[in-house]
Amino acid sequence: MLLALESFLEMMIAERGAAKNTIDAYRRDLLDFCEFAFAQTSAEISPKGIASDLIEKYGGELAIRGLGVATTARRRASLRQFFRFCQSEGLIEIDPTTRWDGPKPERPLPKLIGSGEIAALIDAADALKPIDATRAKCMLELIYGAGLRVSELVGLLMDSLPIKTIMETNVQSFIIKGKGSKERLVPIGALGLAALREWLEVREQTLPLANNAREKAKKYLFPASTKEGHFGRRQFARLLDKLGTEAGVDISKLSPHVLRHAFATHLLDGGADLRSVQAMLGHANIATTQIYTHVAMGKMRNMLEQHHPLAGLGQEKPEGNSN
Repeated sequence: MLLALESFLEMMIAERGAAKNTIDAYRRDLLDFCEFAFAQTSAEISPKGIASDLIEKYGGELAIRGLGVATTARRRASLRQFFRFCQSEGLIEIDPTTRWDGPKPERPLPKLIGSGEIAALIDAADALKPIDATRAKCMLELIYGAGLRVSELVGLLMDSLPIKTIMETNVQSFIIKGKGSKERLVPIGALGLAALREWLEVREQTLPLANNAREKAKKYLFPASTKEGHFGRRQFARLLDKLGTEAGVDISKLSPHVLRHAFATHLLDGGADLRSVQAMLGHANIATTQIYTHVAMGKMRNMLEQHHPLAGLGQEKPEGNSN
């Protein structure tokens, strides 16, 4: 079973270009199932030895554990992908996951943060040390102004950016490698470009001193003395909390992904078309982008109900006002 699992993960990397985070998630999900299967049989079993009733028992086990709908749905998707791979490789004849319907996760509406709050976060960076403030402002401008995922932001490579062009001309976009190693064109506005230039002028001061760490870190736009060699996702989340506290922004609704949500929602509020926003976000399926239209439409509906002259028609008149 474990050999088939590793072959599956190798295929996901080689043929589908799956990112490290995706592979790690698949490995966790599949190892959890392997542990469950071993506990049921007390012996190592092959994919051919997995029957649909064991899959159904596993689904029941997840419910007993109290896992959320989204987590259970992801575990189910991981198993389905794995057994379809086994079927394509001739390791099994019948996919045992076909009878596991599983829960259908409801897609929640994105949390909202206003442009004024984002401006307050950027201003709050001035409370940091000068070089930290320069980095924080650049990161905020890129994640909000270009709609980057946090993994894309912290992992930006120097050789993927047209540095000379950025420093000498008013570029309006650049290409990044996003989820699934897919390239896409992302926009950069005047404020983002200015923040990026300011960071590039001081970036080398943040390179680690140790030679090994320096070599690893110097290829990243945001170098750091971390295992990866770049500023970490959790570091950025903690930075947001710090800036949110300083700016008086509710940190319970603040996260790196909320800033990406804001990028999309504010574009749609401003009249951008859905297909353009889809391309800028790097969504493979437009249905993923459409969730932001619900946010924008909700805002428009509230404005209509509050300000349209016909909005109050049909409502009951207050008592005592019969005229």
